[in-house]
Amino acid sequence: MDDIEVRPALPEEWAAVGGLRWDYLQELEGEADASRDSFAAQFAAWAATHTSHQCFVAVSPGRVLGMAWLAVTDRVPSARKFERASGDLQCAYVAPDQRNRGIGGQLIEAVLARAAELGLERVTVHSSPRAVAVYERHGFTSDDDRLLHAFIAPTDIFAARKAGPPAVR
Repeated sequence: MDDIEVRPALPEEWAAVGGLRWDYLQELEGEADASRDSFAAQFAAWAATHTSHQCFVAVSPGRVLGMAWLAVTDRVPSARKFERASGDLQCAYVAPDQRNRGIGGQLIEAVLARAAELGLERVTVHSSPRAVAVYERHGFTSDDDRLLHAFIAPTDIFAARKAGPPAVR
């Protein structure tokens, strides 16, 4: 793994990162609405304007092998600490031909190091069942204090884009 570097993504890598995101969604759900190239271009434009989301990539010469995102959210001030924020580790993905080499773990560690630098109170992750053990190896724990109200299942992502936002009840 000497030829693999894990670091913040560069703007010229946004399209390649978008391609990885497309690959991930294809792996999860199958047929997409947009072509890979079209999605990657749209994704690159999105990434350039969403600075609250920081992307880390694993690269080897000429190829982006994996990605993981840190989404930072401001929190309501408290009487003990006025400036507060938390993070969410999102979209961790390694190309299938590069898995089981420790790349995912390196990406997780890069996200957690950045979260620590920013002084975030906590980092959450919404994991697939197969990745839970990976996150646990990097210090994530599950607890009964967090509740989730989901408007859409992760596997319904493509169907939701066609249907539009959920109706307000």
